[in-house]
Amino acid sequence: MPTVMAQFGEAVVWHQPGENRFSGVHRGIDGVGSLIGGMMEISEGSFALEVSGPLMVNGDLVAVPVRFTGRRTGASMDMAGLDLLTVRDGKIVEMHLFSEDGNAEDAFWGTV
Repeated sequence: MPTVMAQFGEAVVWHQPGENRFSGVHRGIDGVGSLIGGMMEISEGSFALEVSGPLMVNGDLVAVPVRFTGRRTGASMDMAGLDLLTVRDGKIVEMHLFSEDGNAEDAFWGTV
């Protein structure tokens, strides 16, 4: 987790899509850390994200094709997505995430 968190700027803004317990805007290192920690808890430690193709760079924007997976009692998730990052001074300052199947992702994460 420290290696992941070191990639973010202090004032990072994370836009999580969907209509689930994690959807919405998460701000700052603490907010993003809570988000990722919550995802690990709900997925019983199984949530994983892998880069699935080449990074595409356009100025400060970096499009990253990803595959993300998770398991929890009674449910699993395995789908493609795209993470659009804004990078300044070597740190991620903003993220917009896109999932290939928002309904399935919402079902996996559930509501509050």
